[in-house]
Amino acid sequence: MKSNYYLATELFLLFVLLPISLVITYPIALKASFILIGFIYISIILLRVEKISFKVKSSIDWKAFWKRILLLFLGVILTTTLYVFIIDSNKLFCVVLNKPLLWIAILGVYTLLSVWPQEIIYRTFFFARYESLFQNKKLFIFINAILFSLAHLFFKNTLVIVLTFIGGLLFAYTYHKTKSTFLASMEHALYGNWLFTVGMGEMLAFPGAESC
Repeated sequence: MKSNYYLATELFLLFVLLPISLVITYPIALKASFILIGFIYISIILLRVEKISFKVKSSIDWKAFWKRILLLFLGVILTTTLYVFIIDSNKLFCVVLNKPLLWIAILGVYTLLSVWPQEIIYRTFFFARYESLFQNKKLFIFINAILFSLAHLFFKNTLVIVLTFIGGLLFAYTYHKTKSTFLASMEHALYGNWLFTVGMGEMLAFPGAESC
């Protein structure tokens, strides 16, 4: 199960064909079945074949991680706040101010049921399975980001595709440097939760944003 041909085929089916198929109109139950089958397959490969451990490494350089992340986060805060203010100032922090309990609930659900699975699939699994196929690590990170944005194609929103590509580059770089699913997930959750907070949740189907 580790031949290059097998891995390339696996990559195409899981990370190209499946995401693109979600944009096509066919029964939602069938789409859900394909996603479930793919996730079960990935879980089995991770645990039984790759034997990946999700323990937080004691060797993590937390100071360097937070220095880099907080500087980037400051840029994200300034850029997105200005964007929402210019596009529609009424949405700025709308859900936080008007539906704080919903906001807290959604952030928790998003972190646990969206961020964590995405990082397991697109960083932990993807790097374990396909990094050996690419001698150029920068190209590998770029392809990972492209495929990560492709996974959000079903939103049918150009801005979502651009933001997830940029996010994909950042998360892939973090995982490449640290090999830590936990750190990549923390970074992903930080930026993603901020988008919901600042007022950009509607494009990501954030409940309550549409009423602002």
